[in-house]
Order: sequence, then C-alpha cells, then structure tokens
Amino acid sequence: MKFSAVEEYGLRCLIQIAKHEKDNGLTIPEISELEGLSEANVAKILRILRLGGLVEAERGQTGGYKLTKPPEQITLREALHVLGGKLFENEFCNTYTGISSICTNSTDCSVRSVWRNVQRVIDEVLGRLTLKDLLAPEKHVDKVVGEKVENFVSTFDIKVLE
Repeated sequence: MKFSAVEEYGLRCLIQIAKHEKDNGLTIPEISELEGLSEANVAKILRILRLGGLVEAERGQTGGYKLTKPPEQITLREALHVLGGKLFENEFCNTYTGISSICTNSTDCSVRSVWRNVQRVIDEVLGRLTLKDLLAPEKHVDKVVGEKVENFVSTFDIKVLE
C-alpha cells in the first residue's frame, strides 16, 4: 500500500494553513515556499481541498486559503478521503473483474473480506486523529498518535509492533 503525492502534499498544505491562521489565509505562493512545492502543484491540491469542502478561498489582493472549520474538527480520515479516496471502496470488486464482466469471486471472496476489514481499521484510526494533532513537533505527534492507536488496538487485545 502506498499513499500518493497528492495525499502527502495535501496534508502538508492543510497543516501549513492551520499553523498560519491569518485573517485572509495563506496564498498559493506562500504555501509553495513553505513546503518547497511548485505553485502549480499547490494550486491543484488546493482545488481538490476546496472542492472537498476543507478549505475556502478568499479572493483579491489580500486573499488566500483558510480552513472551513477548526483543525480539531478535521479528521485525517476526512482529509485523506478528499485527497485520494479510500484503499477499499465497495465498488472495488466491479473495478477488478479481470476479463469477465463480473469478478469470478463476486459471491464468495476471501480477499474482499481482508480489504474491507483493513479499511475499517484504517478508518477508525484516522477518524481518531485530527489536523490539530499534527500541528505539534514530531516527537509530541508521535506520542499522541501512538497513544490513540494503542487505545484503539487494545480493544482487539493486540500489541502494536514498535
């Protein structure tokens, strides 16, 4: 499994906007400079985030991009869904049918069961983390994320590998 550049850069853009809460928001050139990304790439990502309802654009000479709600109300699940979708969607089996019109395993699929449950766990963990959680230094974020994951995983009586 891999995360795309859009998901990685999108989260980084959201973090910058959250960190630099200005009345008029951050401009594309400002975000571009802060993250070391091209202005074209930042513009593309901000369009996705705007269409997904996570940021809004303030037009004009002093305008910029702002979050549509406070960072503590934006979950990583929501942000990643806007930026790239899910690892497993219900339509997954219709997409990977091979040369047939329907998947040969459509009535009894052990692989679908794995992906559905992996997606459920990912959604649960990402739903417990907010953009605000990512605004602190890495060491603090690692501790907070680790605690939230550990709390969730403990409901399954499983130890997280270090």
